[in-house]
Amino acid sequence: MGVIIGIIIYLIVAAVVLMVVDRLNLGLSVAGFGNAIIAAAVIAIVTWIISWLLAQLGLSFPSGLLGAIIAVIVSAVVLMISDRFLAGMKVQGFTGALVAAIAIGVLSWLIGLILGPVLAPLGFTA
Repeated sequence: MGVIIGIIIYLIVAAVVLMVVDRLNLGLSVAGFGNAIIAAAVIAIVTWIISWLLAQLGLSFPSGLLGAIIAVIVSAVVLMISDRFLAGMKVQGFTGALVAAIAIGVLSWLIGLILGPVLAPLGFTA
């Protein structure tokens, strides 16, 4: 049951992050909260597939600044791939995807800082 609640919390937080990035006009637009939840699910699935494929090829992200740069580029590619599957989400080219990926990363980090102490006593990690 805890896994399901964790997935639901993740999807809601990710959808809120997508909606904030949409409102900031940072290269990504989402047509409503329902589409944002679907987009969050598709982005999570595409990210998992790409991570799995990279692991099968024996590739891993280095740590530090280079790892962060590679992770942002992979996130931008994930956004561009996800854009193809969703009618309710649009990404404005690779530059828009890159800016949106950075914004999503920063907002997710901030939300993790805020929600981490709140969710930790419940057994969740943000």
